[in-house]
Amino acid sequence: MSEQPILEVRDLVKHFPVRSGILGQRRATVRAVDGVSLTVNEGETLGLVGESGCGKSTLVKAILQLEEPTGGEIRFRGSRLIPADAHKIRRDIQIVFQDPYQSLPPRMNVGDIIGDPLRIHKLGDKSAIEARVHQLMHEVGLNPERAGQYPFQFSGGQRQRIGIARALAVRPSLLLLDESVSALDVSVQAQVLNLLKDLQDRHNLTYIFISHDLGIVSHMSDRIAVMYLGKVVELGPAAEIMERPLHPYTLALLSAIPSLSRKRSTRIRLLGEPPKPTNPPSGCPFHPRCPIARNTCAESTPQLFEWRPGRLSACHFAKDLFDERNALSMLETNRIAREDIRTERTTS
Repeated sequence: MSEQPILEVRDLVKHFPVRSGILGQRRATVRAVDGVSLTVNEGETLGLVGESGCGKSTLVKAILQLEEPTGGEIRFRGSRLIPADAHKIRRDIQIVFQDPYQSLPPRMNVGDIIGDPLRIHKLGDKSAIEARVHQLMHEVGLNPERAGQYPFQFSGGQRQRIGIARALAVRPSLLLLDESVSALDVSVQAQVLNLLKDLQDRHNLTYIFISHDLGIVSHMSDRIAVMYLGKVVELGPAAEIMERPLHPYTLALLSAIPSLSRKRSTRIRLLGEPPKPTNPPSGCPFHPRCPIARNTCAESTPQLFEWRPGRLSACHFAKDLFDERNALSMLETNRIAREDIRTERTTS
């Protein structure tokens, strides 16, 4: 893995206006991505994890230039990306979609689906494209003799392999995997994840792996970025984040992973639903649901700060979270306080 960045996202913002009425007046603003900065090194896998609605897919669309950012910038190999250059980067940046059933055109056979990017970019004649299609099908574990069949004749896992082959057709250097295994059975997930790792080693690919499942992300990633309400709240090496998270939201995600040998016995249950992106709370966006929130969390917005080498966290109490005894003490103190509040509300 190279230390040279292939992708740089700097203070990226993407807001969507909410309009209503006959004149389409702007009533509110959805802050889908709200100041995200990331660096992806060549050959690595950066995991992007968070609940549905946290802005992961919007960030991916902005990188692909499918959505024009409201602010900030995206640089690929040092050059700034703009929507006018979208076609130029399609050979270098490709995506594997979440749904293997809706992401493949049903009226095209598999050979045409995989070969379509080659025809669009004029990469070879008919015989060269056919040879490349057969090679790709073999690489992803499909029988090339089935190139004339249609998507409905394949299982979900096989369809996702078709999507991977299509993404690899133009030999990209960066692959965006947007919840690419979430629609598959667990056993099929494992097969596809192993395939992705094998393809990465074979072709020196760089991945951005997007998922709501921290367990799968940690298995695939070199580093992990945790998103909440349009912001990155924690960033660092995957192994270190799994061992000692520095943000209470990451701690809650980690406690929700099923395990037969969990070190932490405390199950953290977040209160309520995520705030609406049209009306984010003051201070820390996570504080209304946070198990260790204090008054300062509602008053002051924590910045993404490097608390330890390579470990960034947007939490006022990241230093305390690193000390497991302090973290457990804070969790227990807030649990008792919240139970007292519920008791008072019940009796009144």
